[in-house]
Amino acid sequence: MKSPVHRCRDVEHNRGQSGAGGGTSCLQEEQRIPISKDVITSSSASAMWFIRDACGIVCAIITWLLVLYAEFVVLFVMLLPSKNLMYSIVNGTLFNTLAFLALASHLRAMCTDPGAVPKGNATKEYIESLQLKPGQVVYKCPKCCSIKPDRAHHCSVCKRCIRKMDHHCPWVNNCVGENNQKYFVLFTMYIALTSLHALVMVVFHFLYCFEDDWTKCSTFSPPATVILLILLCFEGLLFLIFTSVMFGTQVHSICTDETGIERLKGETGKWGKVPCWEAMQIAFGGPFSLSWCSPFSGLSCKKSPEHHVAIPQGEIIEEDVIEIPLN
Repeated sequence: MKSPVHRCRDVEHNRGQSGAGGGTSCLQEEQRIPISKDVITSSSASAMWFIRDACGIVCAIITWLLVLYAEFVVLFVMLLPSKNLMYSIVNGTLFNTLAFLALASHLRAMCTDPGAVPKGNATKEYIESLQLKPGQVVYKCPKCCSIKPDRAHHCSVCKRCIRKMDHHCPWVNNCVGENNQKYFVLFTMYIALTSLHALVMVVFHFLYCFEDDWTKCSTFSPPATVILLILLCFEGLLFLIFTSVMFGTQVHSICTDETGIERLKGETGKWGKVPCWEAMQIAFGGPFSLSWCSPFSGLSCKKSPEHHVAIPQGEIIEEDVIEIPLN
């Protein structure tokens, strides 16, 4: 994914008094450093990423349990007892495919590095190795002591600065950022489609049971069948509304090239935005194709050679705003 155009702004630098006369002030251009993605990406970006957060882990487990509950009710309460074999095969195949893609997208969103900036690289040696021009300014995150690229924000849960961070989602136990936004969008889309499909089947099953004998439309007792279907209906309706809103919000964020945290902080319009279709291609990894809908794109069984970026060691610079050249 290409880095966004870095924003520039003019600020007033107050200079000390010169030996010949009084104090002087001049306007100079202050720029966020144009660090390329290859430089700021951690050397362990290809390794497994997992956030050890108790709340996030519990929410992720609950997500899987709710999907498995829907799977149980759809298969054992509605489809297997059905007398229409073709109805069971078609709906069973469709529902299981959507549920599988939803869980696969959840795993990719949870276990993909969202775009974390390496910790502790705010050293004099590292900044000098970037070969920046005089007058440029770099910003240090005071929490993780890293050089903050443009549009990066610190996550208190991940304890890292995340490139193009939208928000931290406990349901996927991860931040939604530059590298995993596609999988989060797919997760919300497939959960919404799965919920909609389950609701439609519940309605048809209720109508079938009302017309026929309740004892014949399910292998469970009528009270148990009603309770299981009502719980599934409530779950499906709740998650259909929630994930549909999240899906629309994420697509809107991609098309407008502004994240949720940027809107909250009023940082919109401070960088060169890309057109909607180009932003979609950047987020989904290339021109439009079926791979946009696949949570498995980018996976490979072959190990690619890792290119480690050596970060010069040294003491962390105390200042949060660092001007080039260094003193």
